[in-house]
Amino acid sequence: MVNQSTWMDSKSKIETIKKVQGIKAKIGYPDYFEKDYMIKLEKEYAEYNFNSSLMLNALKLNQLNSKNALRALRDPINKNEWMITLPTTISATYHILLNDITIPAAFLQNPLFNNNVPKYINYGGIGFIIGHEIAHGFDDDARKTIEVFHKLKQCFVDQYNNYTLTQVNQQVAGERTKDENVADIVGLKMAFIAYRKWAQSHRNVDKKLPGLTKFSDEQMFFLSFGHAWCEKMSDTVAKFYLIADTHSPPQFRAIGSTSNLAEFDRAFGCKPGQSNSRVDKCNMW
Repeated sequence: MVNQSTWMDSKSKIETIKKVQGIKAKIGYPDYFEKDYMIKLEKEYAEYNFNSSLMLNALKLNQLNSKNALRALRDPINKNEWMITLPTTISATYHILLNDITIPAAFLQNPLFNNNVPKYINYGGIGFIIGHEIAHGFDDDARKTIEVFHKLKQCFVDQYNNYTLTQVNQQVAGERTKDENVADIVGLKMAFIAYRKWAQSHRNVDKKLPGLTKFSDEQMFFLSFGHAWCEKMSDTVAKFYLIADTHSPPQFRAIGSTSNLAEFDRAFGCKPGQSNSRVDKCNMW
């Protein structure tokens, strides 16, 4: 994807590919969970002795947290440590300082992942999430490339500004959500390319699902992606998305991303301008 871009200079392409190749993946839970889990926990929490006083316990907790934070300043950085996201967190993250992505065990469940379903389901689900998080790490130091990068982003801003959440009759904030929208579209494209590459070397492995036999494997990939964003929300939650969240409301994460992909058009036989397919597609890579 990066090598095929027409707007990046050669230095930017090299640095971007190098950074992506250097991304470390943390999947499920820390390695020590399978080895010395209890020993590590007992050592880390040896000083956490509490009594019946809420006030004293709160002060003790603050003291110990401050002590551990100061100690960490002198210790070498352990890049294998799960410092932000816990295995019980139902969200994936990209850590810009460590250049790693974390996919917690709690996140590896339906509708995003199931080890017993065809691969097009998982690539359209957790595959998209992984691509989305990787996309957050794409940056560059070349001034010319950054200027073009911001011009390309404006297309996404304009597109999402035109979406209105009819439930509360308010527009999406394209400027505030642009980074997540770009990551959605780039991540979906990466996941699709990865699935197609897998499918080419594993022909006739994926089976049809009952009741969905009329859909091709590539169509099922996109249906799996869309299924992950099926959501019913209250007006309060809907307004929160529009006022404060950096992500677009779920329905626009689905239709906004697919409307920009020529791969989606080909899978469903759509022509630009037909139904959800945009004529002037916003494209980054």
